[in-house]
Amino acid sequence: MQKTLVIFKPDCMAQRHVGDVLSRFEHAGFSVIGCKMIRLTSALLRDHYAHVADKPFYPEIENFMSSRPVIVAALAGEGIVQKVRDLLGPTDSRKAAKGTIRGDFGTDMMVNVVHASDSEENGKTEIARFFKADEIFAE
Repeated sequence: MQKTLVIFKPDCMAQRHVGDVLSRFEHAGFSVIGCKMIRLTSALLRDHYAHVADKPFYPEIENFMSSRPVIVAALAGEGIVQKVRDLLGPTDSRKAAKGTIRGDFGTDMMVNVVHASDSEENGKTEIARFFKADEIFAE
């Protein structure tokens, strides 16, 4: 059973789409194995976005992602990493088809509803970044 991390981004929270998005994940057969609301700190964001933290656009990402509390969730399911990414659509919401989460609710490259792990390895790393071991539950 694969695991992945999703972050319901500030735009998802502000527009009250969490229930709709989570419902799509559940209807796809995925299980929620961890879930909590947090405020992302600068240190946590720098760690999470280390691959772009030195880029000129990074401060905009940090400002956006820390603008309000978010919900982080660990999900489990067969082939979940790719299936979640397929449900989301492309990172740039302007290129996402209607019927995908980003196509239905997103705005652009950053204001795109949900972050999702891009590989099984990153899913494990990201879940460990946001959850203690006793905050993850098996079915």
